[in-house]
Amino acid sequence: MGDEPPSAVIDAMLAGLGDWRGSALSRLRDLIRQADPDVVEELKWQKPTNPVGVPVWSDGGMICTGEVYKDHVKLTFAKGASLADPHGLFNASLGGNLRRAIDVHEGDEVDDEAFGTLVRAAVALNRATGRRR
Repeated sequence: MGDEPPSAVIDAMLAGLGDWRGSALSRLRDLIRQADPDVVEELKWQKPTNPVGVPVWSDGGMICTGEVYKDHVKLTFAKGASLADPHGLFNASLGGNLRRAIDVHEGDEVDDEAFGTLVRAAVALNRATGRRR
């Protein structure tokens, strides 16, 4: 890691997974970048059990995190409970007052357009509330 930019570390992390999870998170990452060309990629919460950390996408505040688990990929939207989700993408962490998540399992399809709309709504909310990263 050292002096490498977070995007390069994330590239290596995804390539190193070598299975559907890396492909799935890479695709969702591409959709985030397409929906918000100004997005900032970061790595947060490094610890001995996860030395790379967690990929985080921000613009005017945190949009979402991307985590890889044994059987799914999780994108947690920091202010997801405040976002309209007419396409029902949120399928996890539904009980809280702040976050919402999308769990993607092997073979799941995510609607590209609906996901992009959700990302843009998260950015708009961040900008409207004036919070910075």
